[in-house]
Formats: sequence, C-alpha cells, structure tokens
Amino acid sequence: MSNALAIAGVTAVLKGLLNNGLIDHDLASAVGAVTVTAKPPDLIATGPSETAQLNLFMYRATENPGWRNVDLPAVDADGRRHGNPPPLNLHYLLTAYGAAEFQAEILLGYAMHLLRENPVLGRDAIRAALAPPAPVGGGERPPGCQAPTAADLADQVELIKLSPESLSVEDLSRLWTACGAKYRPTAAYQASVVLV
Repeated sequence: MSNALAIAGVTAVLKGLLNNGLIDHDLASAVGAVTVTAKPPDLIATGPSETAQLNLFMYRATENPGWRNVDLPAVDADGRRHGNPPPLNLHYLLTAYGAAEFQAEILLGYAMHLLRENPVLGRDAIRAALAPPAPVGGGERPPGCQAPTAADLADQVELIKLSPESLSVEDLSRLWTACGAKYRPTAAYQASVVLV
C-alpha cells in the first residue's frame, strides 16, 4: 500500500525515467544539453533564451472508477475511519521547450517514445528510481528531499500503468490559459492506479 507521498513518488519516477532515457539515447548530441523538470508551466522560462527542456506537470488527480468501491471505508469502535485508500489516476502534461528550430519536437518525440516503451512502472524500477542517493559529504538529506523515497509506492497491490490521453484543442487551450503560460508542444498522459 502506498502512502500520502505516492503522488510525488510517481512524478519522481516518471521524471527519472525520462531523464535516464534521454541520457541513454544520447539526445544531447542532437539537441544539446536537456533538462527534465516537474514544475508548473508558468515557472518555466520561455523566450529567445529558452533552454532545451522536458517538463512533466501533474495537473489533475481523479478517483479511479475501477477501484472506487473496493474495501469500503470502515469505522472502528472509537468511531475512527480506516481502510479504503483513495484510488487515484494522475493526469500529466508532458511539454517540450526549446528555442532552436525543431528542438521541442525532437524532445517531445523522444519522450513519447520512452513512455511508450515503458507502459508499466515495475516494482524494481520504482525502488531504483526512489532509492535515496548517497548524500554529498556524508551528511543527511534534507527532509523535503526524502519525501518521495518514503512513498512505499513499489509495495502497493496494483502496478502503475501509463497511457496517453487524448485532449481536445479546447481542453489544451483551457489548461494552458489556466496555467498562465505560453503554449508549447504537449502530450497528455495518465498514470493509473495509485493507491494512496
């Protein structure tokens, strides 16, 4: 069973998957240095000095209909609720940035290819992606940096599956307007199911 840190854990695993995949495919030789981030689109610097970047933004979490009524909530003798973890589908925008001609399109194509090659986040891949790195200088990692590693995401019953989502032009327009950012080439994905 995952815990409340599972949403951040899924995002961290996907970010690592994209980053490692771009390194493995030596994409830097085609488009230069590439950064993979997980930020809201309005925090990404755009314009003439825009850097080559992939951004993964979790814009929505919805309840998974297939798991919604599994293990209905129960109440113990003291009236405290227990059981029934919320089953979530996480919805992501995968966006490519780049100032050079065709840079964003190349990045988005590679990223979509990587996610198609990895439609299921396996337990070993999750553990490896969320394993705490060795601290620099032998010190402890700050508490905020430890959060995704404690998600217990690899131990949940259901494996997490990735699938592309089809968003209409109107849906994309609304999302980008709500984010207050300039539109860039984007693909939408769903990660399902995360048992928090």
